[in-house]
Amino acid sequence: MINFINNFYLKHNEIIHNFKWRALQICGKQGMIFLIFIFCAKLLSPVGFGTYNYVMAIVMLLVMFGDFGISTATSKYVAEYNVTDKDKLKAVLFNSGIIIFGLTVILTAITLVFGQQYLGKYYVYVLYLLPIVFLSPVSSLYDGIYRGLKRFKQISIISTVTGLISLSSTFFLVKEYGIVGALLTQDIFYLLLVVGSFLFYKEFHLKINKIVIKEIGKYSIAFGVATMGYYFFSELDILILGHFGYIKEIATYELLNKIFAIALVPFAIIGQIISPDFTVMYVKKEFLRLKASYKQYLKNVAILSVLVSGVMFLALPIIFKLFFSNYYNNIFSAVFGLVVAIYALNFFNSPINAGIIVATGHAKLMTYMNILLAFFNFIICIIMIHLLGYIGVIYGTLFSSIIGTVILQVRFYFIMKNLDYHV
Repeated sequence: MINFINNFYLKHNEIIHNFKWRALQICGKQGMIFLIFIFCAKLLSPVGFGTYNYVMAIVMLLVMFGDFGISTATSKYVAEYNVTDKDKLKAVLFNSGIIIFGLTVILTAITLVFGQQYLGKYYVYVLYLLPIVFLSPVSSLYDGIYRGLKRFKQISIISTVTGLISLSSTFFLVKEYGIVGALLTQDIFYLLLVVGSFLFYKEFHLKINKIVIKEIGKYSIAFGVATMGYYFFSELDILILGHFGYIKEIATYELLNKIFAIALVPFAIIGQIISPDFTVMYVKKEFLRLKASYKQYLKNVAILSVLVSGVMFLALPIIFKLFFSNYYNNIFSAVFGLVVAIYALNFFNSPINAGIIVATGHAKLMTYMNILLAFFNFIICIIMIHLLGYIGVIYGTLFSSIIGTVILQVRFYFIMKNLDYHV
């Protein structure tokens, strides 16, 4: 057994090393966001907590447009430029930043002009979060650069230190100022994260490179549209529930979603640390090796997703009884099994989509699929909420998830199967 463990470690040493540091980084960044979320769940009323989540869904829509796939495209091209063109590599940060700045200026202006009219009483909360419409995409841009260069240790230290500094003010702000305090804490966190990332990455120059802008911009559009489709597909249920006044239902549903999202983190990390390797294999046309790696990850991730979902199914009712008794109610009983099924699919999709499909330049598959699914999910959720009430929205999301997973993974599997053989 000891020999097996030693051999396994030696064989996968780099992946294990990168996973360790990437996990630490995610704990620093996403852990901070999750702690804010938990403080809100404990300190706010169910209605207040539901309002907080509805506002966050609106703001994350703006953040999604501000990034629009640029951070993911950056990670891909940083890995590629690091092998093929060092001059382009130095141009990535500034030129990607120009794109993000332009997008966020437009989004901020639109929000200020039309926000009061369309957001009503939620507009004032959105204003508190407007800084992260710019700060979040920039932090993701830096994250894409560090990932593309496999500097997982450095970005993990930056995120962890930033999270610890921000955490010192979190409880006070949430307790004293409620929703507003939680929103301000996130502004502080993202500002510190951007500053820390800037201080430890100096390998860039301030020159416009039209080729880099074109390459990253073009690929980010493909992935950005896919992300937009995914956002509307995954967050549309919250927006619909909020529009129809199911605020308490949002509170319980989103608490479940966020806990499952923490379990999803290791799967996302796997995708992020393997993506540079798959990009390099694809660029070098090592298709035989690429296909073997793809099939192995496909099998391993499928098994792991089933195991984690089973553990969550058994553990979460106990956790809710002990720590979130206000949310252990009829709503929990109605949605729990459906949420488990939805996230079982997410556990499987996350590392395959980000780590292999996007990394090998096939983001367009996700683009078309997510847009179609977003439209389909919107239609079915509207129909189901009129037929079954709030639970109909979650049934619609599960049904759409199953269809999307089957079609996307089958299409990509046959693409991999038909690649030419090169050693």
